[in-house]
Amino acid sequence: MIQITQQIESWMDNRANNALEPGAPLPAFGKPLVGVAHGEDALFTFLKHDIGPDFYWTPEEAFLSAFPEEQTRADELSVIAWVLPQTEHTRLAQRKSLDLPSIEWSKARHYGEMVNENLRRYLVDLLEAEGYRACAPVLLPQWSRALSGRYGFASSWSERHAAHACGLGTFGISDGLITPVGKAVRVGSVVVRRRFTATPRLYAKHNEWCLFHATGKCLVCMRRCPAGAISQRGHDKVKCKQYIRSVTAVHVEKEQLGIRVSSCGLCQTKVPCENRIPLAMR
Repeated sequence: MIQITQQIESWMDNRANNALEPGAPLPAFGKPLVGVAHGEDALFTFLKHDIGPDFYWTPEEAFLSAFPEEQTRADELSVIAWVLPQTEHTRLAQRKSLDLPSIEWSKARHYGEMVNENLRRYLVDLLEAEGYRACAPVLLPQWSRALSGRYGFASSWSERHAAHACGLGTFGISDGLITPVGKAVRVGSVVVRRRFTATPRLYAKHNEWCLFHATGKCLVCMRRCPAGAISQRGHDKVKCKQYIRSVTAVHVEKEQLGIRVSSCGLCQTKVPCENRIPLAMR
């Protein structure tokens, strides 16, 4: 797995692959974190039944969606997930924003997710070239959005939950993934028919690194949210989506990039978990 991690890092070090916008000298993201979980990990089964037993994929189901002709068992598979941290340049710009995202953040959301998509394709191609069948679940044509009876907006495969299973972080009250490099991140994953050593999960609870869940104090992300979509009860996905669709996406189109982008992320900066696990939790 060390070799795979080094290849991911090397790919991200190439500015042709990792730029804040096409041709820009600034990177979209910093050094990635990489983690692994086994395909038969019980957490994936729990997530399926907790989020949506009718639509949410286990690694085996994602793999078989890509390769229905394969005779594959879960214990032959590994999930490789990564965390791409926002750069200090982007985070500093976003900290100054109050109601609307900075242009740097919008670029990282739009062009940065293109970087993330290309990284998914790169890793799939790399693994396939070494003789191992692999897929990026969110890039499969079968991947779709759905409604969870418990959690509202959901999908066939969640990158954040895959990263959580791979030992890369726990969830905050805003639903963001708090990782060792903070919450201002993008995440991605692939499923491969190859066994790698699993990354230890250094947490017992899904929200262990959230300062509010651990101590009952903080709620800085709640105060940062211009939509009022975060409260002590958690994240209101409907309010969040409505604000992005009707306010921030319109702003990005008219004032920033000339296209609609689901950019906001104000709850990810100027908070104790912006670029690290909160000190009180460490």
